[in-house]
Amino acid sequence: MLARLWPWADRLIRLSAVLGTVCLMLQVAVILVDVVGRYFGSPLTGARDITQMAMTIVVFSGMALCDRIGGHISVDVFENILPATLIRLGDIVSPLIGAVIFFGIAWTVWESAALSRMLNLATNIIYLPKAWFQYAVVVMSIITGLAMLLRAAEAAISGKRGPHEQEGVI
Repeated sequence: MLARLWPWADRLIRLSAVLGTVCLMLQVAVILVDVVGRYFGSPLTGARDITQMAMTIVVFSGMALCDRIGGHISVDVFENILPATLIRLGDIVSPLIGAVIFFGIAWTVWESAALSRMLNLATNIIYLPKAWFQYAVVVMSIITGLAMLLRAAEAAISGKRGPHEQEGVI
């Protein structure tokens, strides 16, 4: 069952990562145009707005991929002295806690986006609607949370320790 879900999860994770890559390239282009424009006395209007909003997408779009490939920090100071069952329990509980955190972020940002829509909140210079970017954060947080739940389920069922033991990761 889980083996059938991973290809779909990997596609969502890849889509999220591609969106982050596109936003990062946009950021680089905007900063380049702004810096060159400043040199010639004509900076890019709204460069700060675009950079700030793109950064939110860059950060949250990479979270699912980071978790999938095992890029998050892990400390194994006590791993040599703890029993295997406690280590396995940690391998199950850790992604569950991460999923709860990301679902909490999604819920909070969803409510914030509703408020942003109600108040027509936008960026300061070029008036980009903030709700669009908040909804993107919601979607990417849900993708990350679901991937973490899937990883926890896999650890509980198969006993795999993490992404480094999984074949065909992304």
